[in-house]
This record gives sequence, C-alpha cells and structure tokens, in this order.
Amino acid sequence: MQAPQPQREQAAQSFIQQAGWTGARLELLAADASFRRYFRVFGTDNTAILMDAPPQKENPEAFLRIAEQLVALDLSAPRCLVRDLEQGFLLLEDFGDRTFTRALAEGASEAQLYDLAVDTLATLQRHWPDAPKQVNLPAYDLRKLLDEAVLLVDWYLPAAGQHLPDSARRAYLALWQELLEPVLEDNRLPSVLVLRDYHVDNLMILPGREGTKACGLLDFQDAVIGTPAYDLVSLLRDARRDVPTALQQRELERYLAACPEWPRAAFERAYWTLGAQRNAKIIGIFTRLAQRDGKPRYLAHLPRLWRLLEEELSRPELAPLRAWFDCHVPATARNPANLMSAATGVFS
Repeated sequence: MQAPQPQREQAAQSFIQQAGWTGARLELLAADASFRRYFRVFGTDNTAILMDAPPQKENPEAFLRIAEQLVALDLSAPRCLVRDLEQGFLLLEDFGDRTFTRALAEGASEAQLYDLAVDTLATLQRHWPDAPKQVNLPAYDLRKLLDEAVLLVDWYLPAAGQHLPDSARRAYLALWQELLEPVLEDNRLPSVLVLRDYHVDNLMILPGREGTKACGLLDFQDAVIGTPAYDLVSLLRDARRDVPTALQQRELERYLAACPEWPRAAFERAYWTLGAQRNAKIIGIFTRLAQRDGKPRYLAHLPRLWRLLEEELSRPELAPLRAWFDCHVPATARNPANLMSAATGVFS
C-alpha cells in the first residue's frame, strides 16, 4: 500500500504555482496499478490534469514522446502544458471524465463505442509503419513476453496452493517459446506501436472532434514495438469488463476489413496466442498486486481472466499449452471463487 507523501504533495503544489496556476485547487482522480497518480487542477477559468510520476519509479518523458507521436498521426493524446521531468510532474490537457467505461455505464451504444475504438486502433497501426518516427521504443520481444507469461506460475499458483517443480516451470516456458516464436517471426504482419493497455478504461469520448480524433488516448507510457494483434486483444478480451462474444467477433471482422493487407490466418494466430499470454500475465499481476502491494480489489477480475484463458486454451494451436495446464493446474485452482478461504490468505 502506498503511504501518504506530504512532501510529494507539497512539491506538486509548488509545481502548479510555478506553472502559473496561482491559487489552483487539486483533486485526486486516480492512483493506478503503477506508482502514478492523477489530479484534476482547478484554475480560475479552466482545468488541467496533473500527472504525478515519481522519476525514480516512472518515466514521464516516455509519455510525452509517445503523445507527440500520436498527435503527429492525427490522433488525440493529451497535450502537455507544462513539464518538470526532473521532479516527475506533467501538467496535461484535460480530456474530461467521460471514459468509454463511464459512457457504457450511462447507456451509450456499446457497438458504436467499440467501432470507434477499433477504427482508432486500425488507423494508428496502418499508418505507423510509414510515419516519421520521433520515438525509439523497445521491442515487445520473446524475452519480455516470456517474463510476463511466467507471472501466473510465479505468483498465482503459489497463492492457490500449487507449488510446481522447476521442471514444470521450464516446460511451461518452453511451450510458450514454441508458441510465440512463430508469431514474432511472421513478417507478414508489420511491427507497430503497441500501447499495451488499450481498453475502455483508457479511452475517452471527446466532444467536438470528428472521426477517430473523437477517441482520446490515455495510459500509453509503457508502449513498445510489436505485433498489431496485442492491442486488439487488450480491447476485446478485456481483463476488467465482459465483452459479449458476438461483439468480439463483430469487431474482429471490422478490424480485419480495415487492414485487408494483413493475412487473416497470421493475424488470428497472433490474436489467440497473445490473448492467452496476456491473460496468463494479468492473472499473475493481479495476484501480485493483492499479495505484495496490498491492492486486493484486482482479485475480483480473476474469474473473468480464467474464463478468457480457458477459451484461448481451447484453440487447436494452443493444445500443447492446454495439456500442460491439464497436468499441472487442477480445476479447483482455476476457479478463484473456490480459494476465498485458502490458507495463503491472499484470496480472503
């Protein structure tokens, strides 16, 4: 659990004053799964967003560089009004409060919002290979993907009372390597900007903007270069929200129609393989957030994540991985609801 940081808050107030927002009031908006916090700044005539990203823990410069690249592609990312990278403060354009998540809760058309999200993603990815590059980002390579996939073994399974021998862990990683290498080496799909957290919580409705510019983009500071399938998986197989199966298929078809030059079979292989990798990763991350960081609210999403992972493991191309799960992860361990009273206490 993050402790109160009065010195940090005093530094934020000082930054705001020096930025010309004398007398402005700060209101905490959110603290996410990282060390970042966000505040709305109320000035005399307008508002802004303060990103508090401690530089010893976060990289606010990456956010700025990627935001500038997105704007250069005629997409909507928050403009930076004032920055202090040494202290880790950014004063950003305020996109308001209407995330796609909030709009959906208010009864907005699910199909229209997902259409906009898919169109925005397709626009970004189709234009990325030919766009002048202003950023130098790491590759979403095999090592990174394997390090993420093993989080399920290293964090979730011990919490569920399943302690694997080293040989089983090695076999798990070897299977993932066999599945991921063909996806990463398939040059029929381009290397594109992968935002990594492309889902309805991080998309904003921006009134007065047309087309894909009406979709505001947030939380992209951890972007990498990788396969285009990953962000579509993040959107349609959402860790935090049930997306109807029919809508998932509809939006997958819409995306593929927008990118006709990409072979369908290659894309779908990447889509389902990275879907399984992503959900295995998030199961581990959400367990770690509860166990290590004192954030148990993320455990509420584990039943959904296991359901998604089971669907992905049912794909023929993932049969070897499913066999590993059948051997090493019993059904009771795949249902977190059965673990609420586990001796570990993580799920209680």
